[in-house]
Amino acid sequence: MDKKNVLIIGAGGVAHVAAHKAAMNNDVLGDICIASRTLNKCDAIIESITRKGHLKDTNRRLYSAQLDALDIPATVELIRNTNSGIVINLGAAFINMSVLEACIETSAAYIDTAIHEDPDKVCEEPPWYANYEWQRKERCAEKGVTAILGAGFDPGVVNAYCALAVKKYFDTIDTIDILDVNAGSHGRYFSTNFDPEINFREFVKVWTWIDRQWKEYPTHSVKRVYDFPVVGKQPIYLNGHDELHSLFKNIDANSIRFWMGFGDHYINVFTVLRTLGFLSHLPVTLTTGQEVVPLKVVKALLPDPMTLAPGYTGNTCIGNFVKGVKDGKKREVLIYQVLDHKQCYEEVESQGISYTAGVPPVAAAMLVATGEWDAKRMVNVEELDPEPFIEILDRIGLPTQVLEIKPDSKRSFDGTVGELEEELAASTATVTVSAANPMIALAPAKGGKSKHGKNKSESEKEKKARKKKGK
Repeated sequence: MDKKNVLIIGAGGVAHVAAHKAAMNNDVLGDICIASRTLNKCDAIIESITRKGHLKDTNRRLYSAQLDALDIPATVELIRNTNSGIVINLGAAFINMSVLEACIETSAAYIDTAIHEDPDKVCEEPPWYANYEWQRKERCAEKGVTAILGAGFDPGVVNAYCALAVKKYFDTIDTIDILDVNAGSHGRYFSTNFDPEINFREFVKVWTWIDRQWKEYPTHSVKRVYDFPVVGKQPIYLNGHDELHSLFKNIDANSIRFWMGFGDHYINVFTVLRTLGFLSHLPVTLTTGQEVVPLKVVKALLPDPMTLAPGYTGNTCIGNFVKGVKDGKKREVLIYQVLDHKQCYEEVESQGISYTAGVPPVAAAMLVATGEWDAKRMVNVEELDPEPFIEILDRIGLPTQVLEIKPDSKRSFDGTVGELEEELAASTATVTVSAANPMIALAPAKGGKSKHGKNKSESEKEKKARKKKGK
């Protein structure tokens, strides 16, 4: 099968961006079909693409189809009927294995942006890829099927940044700290930037790769404040994340950690929901006898992440802080990308989080179509040449920056994790609450707070804890 024609599965915020970018590069990718259980969502994306004039080659088809992607025979039939050489899976992570099976059967290239998840399991023992996708490695190789796993931003672009660090900037690597901050404001009291169900399932526990072994920590227990390019000082917390579950195996580094930005307001709401049991993925029985899953109820009550886009302001900053040795000398490099929410909306009617996740799989698809990334086997992004990927991203909306940092200077990032008791003392969040007007929690306040409760600087308690640790 020719690696032309793309089937995009999913019709959420990420699929919306990917469809726009695929249409803008359909001279390379060919026809584009958008498929989802809800056909009108697919058609709404097509209307947006058409209205924006983003269909580059108007002789190529852009159309929709209804699909339950858990139905493998139906997915196989759709791949064949659309003559799709590349399938970009942007549905919920629960459908990964079904879509992958359909691609193996049809020999279509498979691209996704996250590890498969079992609805009944959360934060499984690492490495998660070994529980699911990697079990299909041999079959992909036997059939010559290209399967590129985790090709969003994180996982995805940050994996390519690791490969770039190995290829270009270091002889040996000591530590990689992946830093992900959204310093934007959506103006809602509380919302996640992507599927709430998937978002909250990430924060049950923290698995991280330290000193070449897996270590477990409580959620939001290890905090740092780092001065990022463009967005300035932001609080970030040690977190588990998909990319660690392949990077530990494919990148030779002593420690690889993931840090995500959370404001105090987010942590307050999250902690209350979790403590009360509202983030449980397990069903509970009501007095009426009806069974409900608390997490699904919370998802139904929160804003649809796609509705955040029109009024979103501010920037994201995501990148890798890498420490190691080059030519016998210590070196520190920050490889990163900054994105403006407002510009994303003006271009493709999306917010920045969806944009960062939706653009990279299209770049990967373009490289598969041209043959550069048509690996004929299953790979994670860091196993492929990072430079053509980054070059395309530079051209289609996600330009990369590289910043040399003086080793052990004030601009350096120290991700060394100390004793848990001391880390907990330095990670306490202080929040402002008003029962009469909950939105006060989002307003600028005294005491070093900024919008959405993000700390501008460390508290005295945090400073004392750091001093005790010798930071």
